[in-house]
This record gives sequence, C-alpha cells and structure tokens, in this order.
Amino acid sequence: MTNHNSASDSLDLNAIAHQAMLDAGFEPDITPEVSEELSSLQLASKSVVPDSSTRDLRSLLWSSIDDRKSRDLDQVEFAESLPGDDIRVLVGIADVDAYVRKGSAIDGHAHANSTSVYTGVKTFHMLPEQLSTDLTSLVGGADRAAIVTEMIVGPNGAVKASDVYPALVHNYAKLSYEAVGGWLEDKGPLPDKLVSNPKMQAQIRLQFEAARRLRELRREHGALELETIQASPVIDKNGRVVDLSVTERNSARDLIENFMIAANVAMAEFLEAKDVPMVRRVVRTPAHWPRIVELAQELGETLPPQPDSRALA
Repeated sequence: MTNHNSASDSLDLNAIAHQAMLDAGFEPDITPEVSEELSSLQLASKSVVPDSSTRDLRSLLWSSIDDRKSRDLDQVEFAESLPGDDIRVLVGIADVDAYVRKGSAIDGHAHANSTSVYTGVKTFHMLPEQLSTDLTSLVGGADRAAIVTEMIVGPNGAVKASDVYPALVHNYAKLSYEAVGGWLEDKGPLPDKLVSNPKMQAQIRLQFEAARRLRELRREHGALELETIQASPVIDKNGRVVDLSVTERNSARDLIENFMIAANVAMAEFLEAKDVPMVRRVVRTPAHWPRIVELAQELGETLPPQPDSRALA
C-alpha cells in the first residue's frame, strides 16, 4: 500500500500568514524595546482612576456584543429611555491612549503597522496582544478607560444631539452575536448571562429598539445594504485548515453595525466642529451612470440624471 502525504497535510498557514506580513512591510514580531515597555505596564496597577476630565460611568449597565471567542473587545454599549420617547445611546470605545504614550516603543510599533490585519487564519494586532486582549480590552468584569460617544436618538431615528468625552466604564456582560441574535429573533434561548439579570435583558431590548430606529432612517436616506457570506477557515494547532466556519448576519450584528455607524458620524461631526484634520472615505459618482440609468429603465425603474444616495443604493 502506498502512503500518500498531500501538500495540505503539511501546509502551515500560520507560517505563511507571518511571512506574508513581512513581505508586505508589516512588523508582526514584538521588538525587545516593546517587550520591555509591556513588562512595565503589566507590573503597574491595572486600575484606572478618573481625573477631573473623565466621567465615572461604571455604575451604568454596560455590555458588549462580539464574536464568541473574541478577547480584544473594543466596544461596549448602554441605552436609556428618555422623556418624549427619545433613547440615550452611549457607545464606549477602548481608550488605548490611556496606556500607550506618544513616541513610546509601543506607539512606534502601532505606527509601523497602522492597523490590525485579519488574515483569516491569524490576527496580527496593531498593538501587542497583552494590550489588545487585556489592558486596553473592555473585558467583562473589569474597569476600563473608554472614549464615549453619547447620542440622543429620536422616535424617527434622527440623532438630535451628540457628545464625545472620556469615561470609566465597566462591562457587566460579555455577550456573543450568535447568542444575542438567536434570542432577539426568537430562534434561540435566553443567553446564559441574561438569565438571572432582567435589567440587562431590558437593556439589550432597548438597544435593539434604538438600533432599529437608526437603521430605518438610514434606509430612508438610501443606505446600501449588502448581503454577503463570510467564510473563515478553522485551523488546528499545526496551522492546517480542518473546516470552514460561515458567519451569518443576524439582529445582534445589525445592532452593533448601526450603533457604530451612528457613533462614527457623531465622532466626525465632533472632530469637524473642533477643526481637527481627519481622513474620510469618499464615494465617487459611477463613471457610467447614464448607462446605469438606461439599464434600470429597461427593468422598469426610473433613476435621476444625477445620482443621490438613494439612487446609488
């Protein structure tokens, strides 16, 4: 009998991903200088004490919704009912600047990479994992520094007012897209961390209502809605692909998506009001718009001579 060893049996995708990072000019490896700074940070107290410019919001019922296995939690949410059927929405983003000093070795490492790279088999974090998955991660049950975007969402989904400020937060429930999405859609049981916490159940329901309002207004304004299928490889300890995991959209993912879009708009308006330079993504008018109008007309749809957001959608 002939013993055949296929190439896939010995293919180490982790090693290939690491080499691809090097070839692309990234710095996937931690330098000794960065390691030394990390040791100093880890030896220091992890507790964060609010100063005069930082609001202490640890008493609010914050929660996070992310992938089940995620440890680098960069966002938490809170919602509160207000008079007039308004909803106050707070989105907290991990305040990395609370630990990483400008000009430090860690800052230089992050500057060189500019972004976290998701290769499908391994994530190469912009910051060392000790920071992204611990000290600056909004992990469950810990006090953390955050930059909070506050928005007042009206009954029609319009953001009536917004503000941005530093705060201390506490994540009371680390939840997953799968569990929350199934529950919100009546396709799954109540998530374990919500079973004995009716206040948190009501909190997630209120967040869902706020996100629904934001989504409906975006639709009215012609927001693009793309249905995509995302498949991620499942890797064993030897870096070999053993399965494919398909990520499906659900109500929990839509909730976070709509909160993030609204928070990004509020942040852009805040920076613009402060006259701070920023990088923006610009959607250009299609070069062949007249032909698109003709094709749409053949299908019984009338588009304007000049495209607006609704026509583009």
